[in-house]
Amino acid sequence: MKGHLYLIPSPLGENALHTIPQATIDIILPIRHFVVETGKVARKFLKEVGVPLQECEYYDLNKRTEARDLPEMLEATARGYNVGLLSDAGAPGVADPGAKLVLHAHRLGIRVIPLVGPSAILMSVMAAGLNGQSFLFHGYLSPKRPQLAKDLRRIEADSRKTKTTQLWIEAPYRNQATVEVALENLHPETFFSVACDLTLESEFIFTGRVKDWKKGVGAELQKRPAMFLLLA
Repeated sequence: MKGHLYLIPSPLGENALHTIPQATIDIILPIRHFVVETGKVARKFLKEVGVPLQECEYYDLNKRTEARDLPEMLEATARGYNVGLLSDAGAPGVADPGAKLVLHAHRLGIRVIPLVGPSAILMSVMAAGLNGQSFLFHGYLSPKRPQLAKDLRRIEADSRKTKTTQLWIEAPYRNQATVEVALENLHPETFFSVACDLTLESEFIFTGRVKDWKKGVGAELQKRPAMFLLLA
């Protein structure tokens, strides 16, 4: 029988192993073949849950991985072994290069099994209080302020037209610039939300109209993993 491909969620930050259910850990423990986004990050997590690292095989899968490299990563399933797919943080295959391996597994007839764990995208939608029936994730918007301003005005217009929550992610060191550009360019009545350090003790989540944000929210957002959302 073929092995399975397990999609393994990982913690969203340090000291957050409690966010991984024991049932998920029980499935991880016997696996010895892993496809990982970053080896160092993955091995740290696997060591914390009790996987014997020296017995495991690892394959790196990132944005530079080519299609010809994928079959080798799943070869163990043909011998009846399970393979685990790990993102650096959160759910693999979501805003993550692992999606290409998942699609290849389907093409080969390998059973794909998603496991329970944290997802920053879903948790931010849950916590924002905006439209959870219709939402659109954009990944990263432009890092340059003039183009970011255009991006934000465009997705705000789409939100106003469709009543859809728009969300995106940013490199932590650009958080403050993202907030500044948003407050300068979004309509005062548009809802704007930021969810930082999800699942950590330093977690910060705030939703308010742009005009409320301009009064100050009393939080330092720079260099903290964050999700951004708006609803016009």
